[in-house]
Amino acid sequence: MFKAVTDNITFFLSGFTITLELAILGIVGGVILGSILGLGRISKNKFVYHFVSLYINILRNIPLILVIFWFYFFMPIITGHSLTPFFSATIAFIIFESSYFAEIFRSGYQSIRKDLVSAALSTGMTHTQIARYILIPIAFKRMLPSLVTQAIVTFQDTSLAFVIGLREFVKSASIVNNIEVRSIQIYGFVAIVFFIFCFGGSKIAAYFEMVNKKTRLS
Repeated sequence: MFKAVTDNITFFLSGFTITLELAILGIVGGVILGSILGLGRISKNKFVYHFVSLYINILRNIPLILVIFWFYFFMPIITGHSLTPFFSATIAFIIFESSYFAEIFRSGYQSIRKDLVSAALSTGMTHTQIARYILIPIAFKRMLPSLVTQAIVTFQDTSLAFVIGLREFVKSASIVNNIEVRSIQIYGFVAIVFFIFCFGGSKIAAYFEMVNKKTRLS
């Protein structure tokens, strides 16, 4: 039934590897940048707050596919150097996904009691140390279910990198289908693979949510 898939499994695997690499880099980079931007969203410095808010609101209100497209075609004009599709897509994903991770972290930061921060300040800790040792670790733990959910969305969105010619998993399927003309087999296989990974991720998110509930109740 899946002969078109098995005959081209190596080609599929190479495309899926690119998808995984793009997703992992986009998620890790997005989480790191998002944790910093989230601090900006609760900053008392008006310039920092408004700058970060503008950054987040702009990115959250335009399609990811446009961010990928613009970065790939406009950055070479600005820098004078061409960029590879993979590098362009990676940076675009980090920049775009960081705006969503930032809002998740902001919610996590705001859930932390202010007296905990005040106590840390009274011990002589700097704001940087408080962010590093208190705010970010606690927010990360509390918002882990939401972070995993957003990571699943990021994994699904990797297919949009086709717009700049990156041969990720879905693009690989399209190439094979143009040769084999077995759309149901090929895209059915792609759907199954995405379902397995995303369903597994949703179960992980549900587990972390259950752990957090038990922690709050204890």
